Amino acid sequence: MRNKKALLIIDMINTFDFNGGDALLSNTRDIIEPIRELKKKAKKADIPVIYVNDNYGLWQDNMQNIIDKCKDGKGRSIIEKIHPDDDDYFIVKPKHSCFFGTQLEILLHQLDVNHLILTGIAGDICVLFTANDAYMREYEVTIPSDCIASESREDNDSAIHIINKTIDADMSESAEIVL
Repeated sequence: MRNKKALLIIDMINTFDFNGGDALLSNTRDIIEPIRELKKKAKKADIPVIYVNDNYGLWQDNMQNIIDKCKDGKGRSIIEKIHPDDDDYFIVKPKHSCFFGTQLEILLHQLDVNHLILTGIAGDICVLFTANDAYMREYEVTIPSDCIASESREDNDSAIHIINKTIDADMSESAEIVL
């Protein structure tokens, strides 16, 4: 079987207007450049880039409405740096996992993807739950350790520990990942 990859950028279009949002925003700043560089490498290697994002109660599945809503929050500076390109995919999710209640699995099947590279926030919730669901669906999983953030470093380290222990994902830093 061919090893076809996809890059998932999870919840980076974000208001950060919630309890713990300031801490998450602060930690998210550290992962922006590694994700941007990984996205550039993915584009160069013709690897699909898929943004999967909370819907913020906007059930119209309209990317621009979600981006506009989030730009009104504390996340404007992040969004301006990591904004989806016209050729990127954008999927909204109602819960923590990128698979739950979304079209992600259908899209991955149509793109013939069997290896997911997960990036984004929150490492200890949405990335962790997505990694688990990907593993249960028998996808190969890579999670660059410098491309996920949580509200606290301890929570992020805990998520990395759980992923290493249970999912056996490649947790190399983004610069080490060959696309």
